[in-house]
Amino acid sequence: MLTALIAIPAIGALLVALLPKGKDALAKRAALVVTLIVAVLTVVMALRFKADGPRFQFTEKYWWIKQFGVHYAVGVDGVALVLIVLSAILVPLVVLASWNDAERSGGVDNPPKRSVKTYFALLLSLEAMMIGVFAATDIFLFYVFFEAMLFPVYFIIGSYGGPQRSYAAVKFLLYSLFGGLLMLAAVIGLYVVSANAGHGTFLFDELRNLHIAPTTAKWLFLGFFIAFAIKAPLVPFHTWLPDAAGQAPTGAAVLIVGVLDKVGTFGMLRFCLELFPGAAKWFTPVVLTLSVVGIVYGAVLAIGQVDIKRLIAYTSISHFGFITLGIFAMTTQGQSGATLYMVNHGFSTGALFLLAGFMITRRGSARIDAYGGVQKVAPLLAGTFLVAGLSGLSLPGLSSFVSEFLVLVGTFTRYKVPAVIATVGIILAAVYILWMYQRTMNGPTAEAVKGMSDLSKRELIVIAPIIAIIVALGFYPKPVLDVINPSVKQTLVQVHQQDPKPTIAEKGSHQ
Repeated sequence: MLTALIAIPAIGALLVALLPKGKDALAKRAALVVTLIVAVLTVVMALRFKADGPRFQFTEKYWWIKQFGVHYAVGVDGVALVLIVLSAILVPLVVLASWNDAERSGGVDNPPKRSVKTYFALLLSLEAMMIGVFAATDIFLFYVFFEAMLFPVYFIIGSYGGPQRSYAAVKFLLYSLFGGLLMLAAVIGLYVVSANAGHGTFLFDELRNLHIAPTTAKWLFLGFFIAFAIKAPLVPFHTWLPDAAGQAPTGAAVLIVGVLDKVGTFGMLRFCLELFPGAAKWFTPVVLTLSVVGIVYGAVLAIGQVDIKRLIAYTSISHFGFITLGIFAMTTQGQSGATLYMVNHGFSTGALFLLAGFMITRRGSARIDAYGGVQKVAPLLAGTFLVAGLSGLSLPGLSSFVSEFLVLVGTFTRYKVPAVIATVGIILAAVYILWMYQRTMNGPTAEAVKGMSDLSKRELIVIAPIIAIIVALGFYPKPVLDVINPSVKQTLVQVHQQDPKPTIAEKGSHQ
């Protein structure tokens, strides 16, 4: 099943790329059909997943490079499964939302460098890489997917992005390659340690039980952690994200912030904690400090932005601080909340980017001061933007509230000061979301906005499922948490951590 989910979009990308020149409509339809097939198969796989079964399911393992102990090994636990489902749902919506992006991206003065079919082929290849990176259970295979998915994003930004697309694409690539090189050194180091122990391997299940000297473990942890911190991104490794998201076409921005960044936090939870539990606990104070700084710093910078897409990108830096905080709190509530936050953030921020893209296409500007009074001429656009924004600030009843609440509660039980400081991010989130909404949607209708059309049928088809998911997970997150919790508990066992016991003194009999 997992091999099929990786192969179908990869083969689809090849077929779309080989279409004759001028077959733009066929390329779009073919890409949409392929992504819908992947989405259906992913839902089927998710329904067949047994939360109370083995940790890794749908596993496959074959020799790839036998001389070096490299396997083609894939499998999913609850954490990987929900992130693959997130990817499979977002990609067809991105394809539909990007129906005309490849032709008009960059504007008249900055036309796209490559063809329409190339754009959709790159989106399909990116989907294959994203599913592969979450499914890989061989560290070397994970690294291959981790690096390979950089190139579709680089070409999408560099060929179809805004006026500063070349700068943004190169900056994204250099940051990511630097992190990838550090990870490669750590991956090789892991293999050497396992070989010295008698059996050189890259298999996650075997490496997680490997005894590593404390000093060596700390260096290997840093190699993985910095690579994942860049990908997430975590302050101070964050500066590439506002440029990349701001210059990327809307669909690519959704996938960068909605899915690709989750590879970083997924890697922290899966590899940093389980392969190097002692080192992870040793570095926890530093990581918690960086997380809290990221929450406040990202929120403050978001408030000061004048560009809608850059504002949303900075809000994501703040949100990723919450996710990392939950992961390194090393409690069941914190890590379950962090994983659920990855999913909820993907949908809420994805919706914000999509709706911002629809606005920018109509108005021709990403500046917040170019708008005003949009709700009077496009009430559907304004209403859905408000729901997505309120989810971003974690309003009770919408999806992000549950995950943020779990992160803060799970952190507070073990690290009270970081949890208290992190609550400042909730207040600042209300400021940057509501102020952006007030400036763009409320007030007098700007002259250039008076002729703005409301959401089209195609755009409604794109945004309606995401809004429905945001509301549904806000009221009933249990199905997702039931899938996540068993994997999180096994991670805590591997890190030799238990949830702190309540310290409230009990008087009298139990009620």
